[in-house]
Amino acid sequence: MKRYEGLFILNTAGKEEGVKDVIDHISADITAAGGKVETVQKMDKRPFARIASKKHQSGFYVNFIFESEPSTLTTLRGKFRLNEDVLRVVFTSASATAGQTA
Repeated sequence: MKRYEGLFILNTAGKEEGVKDVIDHISADITAAGGKVETVQKMDKRPFARIASKKHQSGFYVNFIFESEPSTLTTLRGKFRLNEDVLRVVFTSASATAGQTA
């Protein structure tokens, strides 16, 4: 298994209190795909520098550190692309110290 970092931008328009439920659902999706979530870092709601749609002018940023097989990333990308609560997701390889504090 390989370590990955997933940066999610969540659609919080009209549902500020539902962010925890969305984060729990994302964690469950990663686990169901065979991954193991190590760390979840809630960053904050931030306005977008470039607004692509007047419907979405800001989003709630959440960073996940997890272990997974490389082949499951394709499945996860497809699943999150269909999820209306996820505006954007970017997966990158995580270093050995990512998500750990000194």
